[in-house]
Amino acid sequence: MPKILTDAQIDQYRQQGYVFPIRVMEQARAADYRAHLERFEAEQGGPVSGALRNKSHLLFLWVDEMMRNDRILDTVEDLIGENLLCWNTLFWIKEPRTKTYVSWHQDLNYWGLDTDDLITVWLALSPATVESGCMSVLPGSHRGDFMPHEDLYRDDNMLTRGQEISVEVDETKTVAMPLRPGQVSLHNGRLAHASSPNKSADRRIGISFHYMPTRTRQIVGDWDSAALVRGEDTHGHFTHTPRPTRDFDPATVAFHSKASDAVREILFHGAAKVRETL
Repeated sequence: MPKILTDAQIDQYRQQGYVFPIRVMEQARAADYRAHLERFEAEQGGPVSGALRNKSHLLFLWVDEMMRNDRILDTVEDLIGENLLCWNTLFWIKEPRTKTYVSWHQDLNYWGLDTDDLITVWLALSPATVESGCMSVLPGSHRGDFMPHEDLYRDDNMLTRGQEISVEVDETKTVAMPLRPGQVSLHNGRLAHASSPNKSADRRIGISFHYMPTRTRQIVGDWDSAALVRGEDTHGHFTHTPRPTRDFDPATVAFHSKASDAVREILFHGAAKVRETL
């Protein structure tokens, strides 16, 4: 019996590749996490960017805590089983009234992971509205072959290579996924998705968690890591990430450097050029 999702939600995810919104924490708790983030940004004198955006659970104790949220893991377990790795955690922040966007793309075309069962959980720490540039998806695009992509490296595109589906996406068939703070959306790693610029007066702050079955392999990189967040890993295809005991724990900071470099090499595998991190 499912722990969180209804049979209808599970069926929608299977057929359409996404489900939303699912509340995983109260808005007040989400506000606390946003405060943690913005306190750090104030201390460092600018927004989280570059390598700090990636594998962030190794740097921030509170991100590790979010990644292991029982309600999130129960929801993921309803779809792909109880033995779970989290491959990556990644901040998605759009400042107010800026041109930053995410082009239409399919993640698993670039991540080197041999699974069709990767689930991206996107958690809102601020309102993610149509105006602020919430995610949109193309239902059913997770089935069949990957769509053709090209790397455009446009300055305002948040993606590493500015990768973009090179055939026209029929916007009339897409679905926007607005979220309130403390809510998540789930989508299959093969599903085409995108987001528009933030035209609102508030920051659009989200963080994505990328969960996969422990049987998954990395087939592009020579070495890769993932956090064991539930169950057992009897396969051993990934080095398990250590847990921080505090923000910027020296042991996990050192591991973060190796792990984030490995992800960067995977994401730019076969690329014509390597882009500076955003």
